[in-house]
Amino acid sequence: MTDVARPERTRPRASLTDPRGPAAAVVAGLLLCLLAVTFGGAATKLELLDPGGLVRWGLPLVRVVNDVALALTVGALMLGGLLMPEAAKTRRRARAARYAGWSALTWAAAGTLGVVFGYADVSGRQIGSAGFWTACWHLTWQLETLRAAAITVLIALVIALFCFAQPGRNGQAGLFFLGLLALVPLALVGHSAGSADHDTAVNSLLVHLLGVTIWVGGLLGLLVLWRGLGKGAASTVARFSRIATWCYVAVGVSGVLNAAVRLGGWDGLQTRYGVLVLAKGACLGLLGVFGYLQRERVVARLRTDPKAAGSKRLFVRLAGVEGLVMGATIGIAAALARSAPPVPDAPTRAVDIATSLTGYPAPARLVGSDWYTAWRTDWLFTAVALVGIGVYCAWVLRLRRRGDRWPWMRLASWCAGWVVFLYLTNGAPAIYGRVQFSVHMLEHMAVSMLVPILLVRGGVVTLALRALPRRKDETLGPRELILAVTHSRAMNVMANPAVAAALMLGTLILFYYSPFFELALRTHTGHLLMMAHFMLMGYIYAWSLVGIDPGPKRWPAPLRLGILLITITFHAFFGVALMTGTTLLGADFFTTLHFVDSAITDQQRGGTVAWGSGELPTLLLALLIAVEWMRKDEVDAGRYERQAQRDEDAELKAYNQYLAQRSQGRTGPTKE
Repeated sequence: MTDVARPERTRPRASLTDPRGPAAAVVAGLLLCLLAVTFGGAATKLELLDPGGLVRWGLPLVRVVNDVALALTVGALMLGGLLMPEAAKTRRRARAARYAGWSALTWAAAGTLGVVFGYADVSGRQIGSAGFWTACWHLTWQLETLRAAAITVLIALVIALFCFAQPGRNGQAGLFFLGLLALVPLALVGHSAGSADHDTAVNSLLVHLLGVTIWVGGLLGLLVLWRGLGKGAASTVARFSRIATWCYVAVGVSGVLNAAVRLGGWDGLQTRYGVLVLAKGACLGLLGVFGYLQRERVVARLRTDPKAAGSKRLFVRLAGVEGLVMGATIGIAAALARSAPPVPDAPTRAVDIATSLTGYPAPARLVGSDWYTAWRTDWLFTAVALVGIGVYCAWVLRLRRRGDRWPWMRLASWCAGWVVFLYLTNGAPAIYGRVQFSVHMLEHMAVSMLVPILLVRGGVVTLALRALPRRKDETLGPRELILAVTHSRAMNVMANPAVAAALMLGTLILFYYSPFFELALRTHTGHLLMMAHFMLMGYIYAWSLVGIDPGPKRWPAPLRLGILLITITFHAFFGVALMTGTTLLGADFFTTLHFVDSAITDQQRGGTVAWGSGELPTLLLALLIAVEWMRKDEVDAGRYERQAQRDEDAELKAYNQYLAQRSQGRTGPTKE
């Protein structure tokens, strides 16, 4: 018998386009984390209250798994909800939801373990010791650091539950934004939260976390879902590449700010902590090179020939190596979180009362020149304003390049709004508004009443709808998201002038006559929420009266003028109540701070500001409504005149004939 040659079995080659891609990132992160922890001394045994080697080594390792799982969850949901097209016979979004669900469960499990390890580290108790679990449960909801981690675990469980219910495009987009919201508590209690420049540290850390999570998560999501993308690979990678570019800039700038706060100067780079920062920066630079190669080579080749195997292999190689470097970066970051920076989190010397209450030392007494010279940069608000101006100008240039025009008055109004916002959030109103009620009221009134009018007259929604491309593959791009928001049921209700006025006035009174006011004075979170809320309420109110963007049906001009007059009347009552009130708002804060001689007198002065500051915005709104009313009458008159020329005053003749018939009916037949 002759031997029959059997075909040789070949083992399938390991591919990065499956869950082994994120697994490789986790392994790389764990290995780098071990090396960084050893180098940084984060696992050194403590002489007192040592939680044990399991906690010292396990806490940073658990954080690596937590961060990668969180990023994969957010990335898969971003792809399924915003970037990845779905055909009739494909099930790409179902796969994205399934992977997001399992990664969210991993995120929740690692987060839970991190809470347990975190309690052991804080308390210095061994895991499993007498009364450990009972004390861990109670302290988790009392200590801010553990409570923030527990909140993110709950959010992860909610995301996992909805992901396993197979949400569609809109559902995954909503879960994506919910996943980003889970990062906010982590930034507020992170390693930077106790730094000397608290606001800058927290803001930069939040931006850093958002950028890293979207960037890393999107790449890992592409690796996991690559096999099912098919013809949609080119558009998906191109869209993610643009997002990754924005994330890279955000991560780089926020990382520099965060390092500057925690290193305290160039000498800090010579410490072990500084060496880890440099290593993380080197990884970021390497990731920038890979991102450039991916954008310039892979995206271009996928667009020209999306079915070419060489293009796909090139993407897999670059994305795979990029994922490994990202995993290593996450490992270094986890070790940095467990290492002591050169600038200690807690101040080493006693601080004054103003610093303990606001995070900043008390400024000198306010004089006239301070209104023009005082400046303290708030990097978050500054970045928001500069990005707002830059994106708007880029859209205007895009229109002009294709031959369209955009009114220069709208451009000037938009830029002026953000310039005023920059002054209010960085200049004297921001500095003295943290310690003096009257200045705080000036800042608040301008942010909620003056700035929104200037921004609304910029017509940013109209500009965006004209400048942004329309997606034809049923995915949610920026243009589609803007349309969804402007035509949503919630916006239909809130943009009603009566509802918008009630919301602005109601929340104004609720804010100042409740504990929310003192929370905004004492905490960075409360301050940010206050600014965001009143900016949004003011924008919706101004848009309901004088907006030029598309949206819900606009009320007639006379009715809007009536709403404006009613609103300013109640606003004046609020100012008078402050002017004549004898009960101090935020009493504990202002009494402890004692920045002014008489806090109640300053509050009454703030009431005068509230009463008088509404005059200019109200006058602007009234003039804009009147001009719109006049122009509408001119347009209607012109339309009637053209109609009369076409039909030879048929409507007027019919009306005169009707009057003649009525006149004859009243007088009766004429007797001869």
